[in-house]
Amino acid sequence: MPGDVFAAKALYMGMEVVIAVSSVIGNVMVVWAVNINKSLRDTTFCFIVSLALADIAVGALVIPLAITISIGLQTHFYSCLLVACTVLVLTQSSILALLAIAIDRYLRVKIPTSYKRVVTPKRARIAVFVCWTVSFIIGLTPMLGWNNLHNLQRDNGSLGPDLIITCQFENVISMEYMVYFNFFGWVLPPLLFMLIIYSEIFYMIHKQLNKKVSCHTEPNKYYDKELKLAKSLALVLFLFAVSWLPLHIMNCITLFCPKYKKPMFLIYIAILLTHGNSAVNPIVYAFRIKKFRTAFQRIWKQYFCCKEAPPPESQPSERLDNNHYIAGTAAPPEPALEHNV
Repeated sequence: MPGDVFAAKALYMGMEVVIAVSSVIGNVMVVWAVNINKSLRDTTFCFIVSLALADIAVGALVIPLAITISIGLQTHFYSCLLVACTVLVLTQSSILALLAIAIDRYLRVKIPTSYKRVVTPKRARIAVFVCWTVSFIIGLTPMLGWNNLHNLQRDNGSLGPDLIITCQFENVISMEYMVYFNFFGWVLPPLLFMLIIYSEIFYMIHKQLNKKVSCHTEPNKYYDKELKLAKSLALVLFLFAVSWLPLHIMNCITLFCPKYKKPMFLIYIAILLTHGNSAVNPIVYAFRIKKFRTAFQRIWKQYFCCKEAPPPESQPSERLDNNHYIAGTAAPPEPALEHNV
């Protein structure tokens, strides 16, 4: 019924606004925390900032564009296609940022003593640039011709010479592109790869903890903290799957079972889940990191409560060299790992 459709759209738009505001505020806090706290400016947090910027764009651009698409405005075909491609670019950049962070955490556990020699700030910036470049290539591919323009012109002449259409995602984006190229090529493989990475992280940490339990007690502190972070990564993997798989499964149903009519409320739920992933990333990645929490408290007290906030505490570093765990002492001759959690 029209009334039910209107109510469903109004509820969907209201929830999108809440997610957009939460995503922007949460991820701006992440970037702000890195800006005011020098101890957060290392390679790991370079990836986290890249993820935060992508999620800010999701809240500030993708969600408003998604709301615009849901309204069904009459626009030129390529204008609508550009809006849809912008959504694809920014959501893909978020996925690749999640993957980059997972690889970074893996290297911290796999090569703790040589991590800083391998993952340099320059290489981290190059990795961020590559993630964004790949995201633009993937997201803008429909603009190069892999879209529904030919189908619309062929099927009953539903598209006139002025190329004016009702702007909806499935009207302009090819399901073959979404399923075969986007999902099977650039969503499912990162998901499976992250599953392997996180499994390996847990295996290596438990192996190190079991190996050192009969020797020194101090090295366990480093791996205990890595284990806590690995649990956060496992949570991110779960949230990633829960957020993205429903929408892509529905795309597969659309492609392989075109006669099946998808309930509109299921489409709205699937879209909200994908956008909501950007809002929870600051909680999973930032709020579980102590230095981020401290920076957030400082921002809240100093800039929102107008109270004098103490400068960030300088805590002893936890370092791991080839033989010993060193707490609050000079660094060993070999480049060592500083743990930032």
